[in-house]
Amino acid sequence: MALHACFNTFFCLFFIYRFTSADTYLAAVYEHAVKLPSVQDRPVSQEEALSAMNLNLNVLEDAVKQAAKKGAQIIVTPEDGIYGWSFNREAIFPYLENIPDPDINWTPCTEPDRFGRAPVQVRLSCIAKTNSIYVAANVGDIKPCNATDPKCPKDGRYQYNTDVVFASDGKLVARYHKYNLFLGESQFDQPAEPEFVTFNTTFGTFGIFTCFDVLFYNPAVHLVDHLQVDSVLFPTAWMNLLPHLTAIEFHSAWAMGMGVNFLAANTHNTTMNMTGSGIYAPDKARAYHYDAETDNGHLLIAELDIHPKLSPHYTAVNWSLYAAGLDTVSEDNAVFNGTIFQDVYTFITLNEAQENISVCQKDLCCHLSYSMKEKQEDELYALGAFDGLHTVEGQYYLQVCTLVKCKNPDLKTCGEPVENASTEFEKFSLSGRFGTKYVFPEVLLSGVHLAPGEFEVLNDGRLRSESGTSKPVLSVTLFGRWYEKDQDVTWIV
Repeated sequence: MALHACFNTFFCLFFIYRFTSADTYLAAVYEHAVKLPSVQDRPVSQEEALSAMNLNLNVLEDAVKQAAKKGAQIIVTPEDGIYGWSFNREAIFPYLENIPDPDINWTPCTEPDRFGRAPVQVRLSCIAKTNSIYVAANVGDIKPCNATDPKCPKDGRYQYNTDVVFASDGKLVARYHKYNLFLGESQFDQPAEPEFVTFNTTFGTFGIFTCFDVLFYNPAVHLVDHLQVDSVLFPTAWMNLLPHLTAIEFHSAWAMGMGVNFLAANTHNTTMNMTGSGIYAPDKARAYHYDAETDNGHLLIAELDIHPKLSPHYTAVNWSLYAAGLDTVSEDNAVFNGTIFQDVYTFITLNEAQENISVCQKDLCCHLSYSMKEKQEDELYALGAFDGLHTVEGQYYLQVCTLVKCKNPDLKTCGEPVENASTEFEKFSLSGRFGTKYVFPEVLLSGVHLAPGEFEVLNDGRLRSESGTSKPVLSVTLFGRWYEKDQDVTWIV
């Protein structure tokens, strides 16, 4: 009898492992409240720099330990999570280390002196090895150069914003130099060409890139379209911008639009509006965190499919299929202009509790079918379309269809940031006649919450909720990127 019970137990455990664990993995991300160095406007000694970095590494190590104890197989930590930001070129120098190409087969924890002074890499390697978990972190790389290189900076070195990944045995398996630097990152150099960094594990193929990269084709989209990664690791220091570019909103939409898992770890600094981390799958957010009130870090852990595009939840989408068959309606609705992030949208208002309406700008036409539970007289919503080149804090071509709550009933406020609403939608369906196949579906609810499992994207391009959402709607958006129309950027396919 005992033998029979033992066999049954073994068989059940094997069955669970074979048909669940073998097809999924546990991922973790940590949103870190960075301890900023007391001096950032001038160089300090390497010892002082290391002391400042160890304060953050202590916190990150605790997060890694917690994640590993809960079974996580990989963890992502934020951009700038070890030393902070706001450095000039000279001030960041003592925080940098020479990070070798992973092809050299190096485990810093067991060979700490092989490539000279590298205390941060050694510690990260040992954290990964000790806890048997993959660790992704953001650090600074330095590469000497000389006059034989016509692009060599005057100080004789390249400085790169760099992501590294250490395997569960401590081995360095990935190094990525950030290509699309955000405004103000003058302490770092842009690599000559975008890098397409991947690594293989027993739980899928991973790609990695950093923060502002996600808005451009290279390297982000290239990794998915041409290298077929299953999951993306995404260290970021993301400053939230309503209504379309909060971290949780856009990153979850990118995962859905690209059909990949997306592990996003944001820095946490409420004074700079930095918060919002998540573990996102193509069907929905598996876990997310947004906290604009406290100064605390936060660990997220969630289960993901190893190969998300093989999941029954995944659906390939033709984003214009449904809208292409619709006629433009709403001729009687007054069209007006409004601004979102300094882009001029064409808007029409939602005048009834239930309507089918459309709005167009240039070649983009957006269609909305909706029903409100009750139209609130003190709240105004509008449907907007934008088809053009965005030129503020970066240059990239957008096609956007969006339902937004206006700040107040004044038309001039449509498109301004809004965090709360009271209007409940019983259903909505948004579609657009896009010229691009790269569209990212967003639904953001009152209080800056996501709506996992409360909406769907059909294969004909409709973003739809048939039974309403758990909270009032702030915005519903199809955020399209037409990469071929970007100007002055590298296009590599």
